[in-house]
Amino acid sequence: MPPLVVDAHHHIWRQADLAWLQGPPQPRIFGEYAALCRDYPIEEYMAEAHAAGVVRSVYVQTNWPAGQEEEEVAWVQAVADRHGFPHAIVGYADLAAPTVGAALDRMMKHARLRGIRQQLHWHEQPLYRFAARPDLMDDPAWRSGLAEVARRGLLFELQVFAGQMAASARLVRDFPQATFVLMHAGMLEDRSPDGWTRWRAGMRALAAAPNVHVKLSGLGTFARACSVDLWSPVIRETVELFGPERCMFGSNFPIETLWTTYAEVVRVTNECVAGLSPGGQRAVLHDTATRLYRLA
Repeated sequence: MPPLVVDAHHHIWRQADLAWLQGPPQPRIFGEYAALCRDYPIEEYMAEAHAAGVVRSVYVQTNWPAGQEEEEVAWVQAVADRHGFPHAIVGYADLAAPTVGAALDRMMKHARLRGIRQQLHWHEQPLYRFAARPDLMDDPAWRSGLAEVARRGLLFELQVFAGQMAASARLVRDFPQATFVLMHAGMLEDRSPDGWTRWRAGMRALAAAPNVHVKLSGLGTFARACSVDLWSPVIRETVELFGPERCMFGSNFPIETLWTTYAEVVRVTNECVAGLSPGGQRAVLHDTATRLYRLA
């Protein structure tokens, strides 16, 4: 295993600040989540991450209540100031809001902000939907907000299903000046032959755009398991399409605690990339994320 690992996707949280944990339990894409309804502090994350060889990490927003996205970035920056982790922050912004530019400017006062995630994934199965509509990325107001993100040198974390990848490929071509990070290796939720075919076609279209990178994260979401047999085909094909220099490891912790451990996520990922050259392994596990999120 290469000595250095960068975790390009993790969360820390205070239960009271998470909108999706408030109120009675609701069906979620990752299943029953009572075990997550607690604080997950940076000290707990760091203990697990350091034991696995992680030297830097990227925090990704956790859907605080509406209107508190700037407070979320400020809180994570304060955590980083005290502990040194995380090294970069991906915040939330509603890109269709007319005031999005001013909101981004306020968030950028926090030194570790590197990108924005607004979850766009929409699916014919209601349980898998998050966005309010399937075509939000085609909305002119939303696209204007994406231009504001790109203008400030922030990357955009793109979270979509295979059925949205054709539209996503148009989006990334229309914004060649923007840097996109495809979440969770394209969220392969259908492992039937037809599902694999649609996912491969969509991934191939996105890989054709040089401004798209991929996070090898969240791979246990739909099967709710962590194993080489389950993860290796997705990781192998993704790296073949995008190249290791455009792929990066992400733990998706603590969500993955619902079915595995941090150590197992790192072990399985390492085994899945063991066939790459040493340089390719280092790219996936360290260099790509370090470059994209400006962690050096």
